[in-house]
Amino acid sequence: MAEAPALPHRTTGSTLLHPLSALLGIPLDQINFVACQLFALLAAFWFRIYLGPSHASSAVRHAFATLFGIYFAVFCFGWYSIHLFVLVLMNYGIMNLASIPNIHRYSFVVAMGYLTLCHISRIYIFHYGILTTDFSGPLMIITQKITTLACQLHDGIGRQAEELTAEQNRLAVKTRPSLLEYLSYLLNFMSIIAGPCSNYKDYIAFIEGRHVHMKLLEVNWKQKGYDRLPDPSPTGAVMYKLCITLVSLVLFLTLTKNFPMAYIIDNEFLDKTPFLTRLGYLYVVTQSAKPKYYFAWTLADAVNNAAGYGFSGVDEKGAFRWDLLSNLNIWNIETATSFKMYLENWNIQTAAWLKRVCYDRAPWYPTALTFILSALWHGIYPGYYFTFLTGILITLAARAIRNTCRHYFLSSVPLKMAYDVATWVVTQLAVCYTVAPFVMLAVEPTIKFYKSMYFHMHILSILVLLLLPIRPRTHSVRKPQNQANQNSVKSKDK
Repeated sequence: MAEAPALPHRTTGSTLLHPLSALLGIPLDQINFVACQLFALLAAFWFRIYLGPSHASSAVRHAFATLFGIYFAVFCFGWYSIHLFVLVLMNYGIMNLASIPNIHRYSFVVAMGYLTLCHISRIYIFHYGILTTDFSGPLMIITQKITTLACQLHDGIGRQAEELTAEQNRLAVKTRPSLLEYLSYLLNFMSIIAGPCSNYKDYIAFIEGRHVHMKLLEVNWKQKGYDRLPDPSPTGAVMYKLCITLVSLVLFLTLTKNFPMAYIIDNEFLDKTPFLTRLGYLYVVTQSAKPKYYFAWTLADAVNNAAGYGFSGVDEKGAFRWDLLSNLNIWNIETATSFKMYLENWNIQTAAWLKRVCYDRAPWYPTALTFILSALWHGIYPGYYFTFLTGILITLAARAIRNTCRHYFLSSVPLKMAYDVATWVVTQLAVCYTVAPFVMLAVEPTIKFYKSMYFHMHILSILVLLLLPIRPRTHSVRKPQNQANQNSVKSKDK
């Protein structure tokens, strides 16, 4: 009997589902990932119904969420899950022993340092043939949570309220968490595999049963004809997100394998295909790479919602919203007319983390430092740095164009429509150009790709920055709370 291909059986975790992996021809690490998330979805429904705040104490809910999370980590990543637990325990020590003025610094250095060492080890262990779902994914999420909590503890205990923005004041943590609360926040089964990162105060409010109630109190229900607060159910939101997940899975299985990114640097393809056709194919292969992210992030969002976590309030139509933890807005991504709009709707929770721990706190060059931190957090593959350094350049050029030219196209509907169409095309192609190295990883294919594209986006961005006036942007690390709304409005205008 012929031996089954080696790739579907590669995993660092459990081999229990090995027969299913061999039957479907899908790598075992991916099978384990999906199995854990689907089991987490069922556990989340059970958790909300039978271990809700009215049926179980906060300690029981914390313990259940933590133990299941640890089990999922061990099932998926085996002995490599020890890295998650080592990092968590090291930073718990820092949180209790470090002085408040330095707690965020020490936590950041240790968490990012350990993550970077693990990224380096992955290159030597897996080289460029990395597993799709290895232990680094959960480690990246835990790093986000550790640094988020450390910054919010520093804000809550080490800074005065008038030094904080409105958001920092709202999220500030006033007391150090207990060990159980800390472990539950970092290792809970809803987010241990695929995230997303959430704020500590939101998570604790969810465990204690205050999460939905707090959001509902922001609305005057008596004016809407209610005698008491409604009880919003996440079931509809979960079903909707599961439909998106299913469609994304089908697209992943059909499109992604048929349109590989590597084909755009194939010698025969480059020799026989004109530039505009290559540009069009680049858009197609980039679109084909998205469904796996849509699948993983939407399923993770559904898991949290099924547990009753992720309620964000009521929209202008009076509908309940369950998008507090959503990691993407697919419609806004696919219709984005600016680089900024695209980034704001892609990996939303990571963007929020970068803003809270870096952009809002950086004393100089916040945009550049934020992109660099994002690259370092993702890993040390050269392709990541090509992507994020190119992203800095394009972001600055796009900002200059928008500030200089956009107001000329707002005088009439046809002009505005023409501007939107043009900026949509440019934005989508700029994103494709920027993220290709992120998928290729290595230096050689990246340089080959950019040569085949004649470095056109780099050249155009540099010309824009040289020729167009750049409106200076002020950046303050500490913005008084009474100026927060003004600064928020200004940042949207820029």
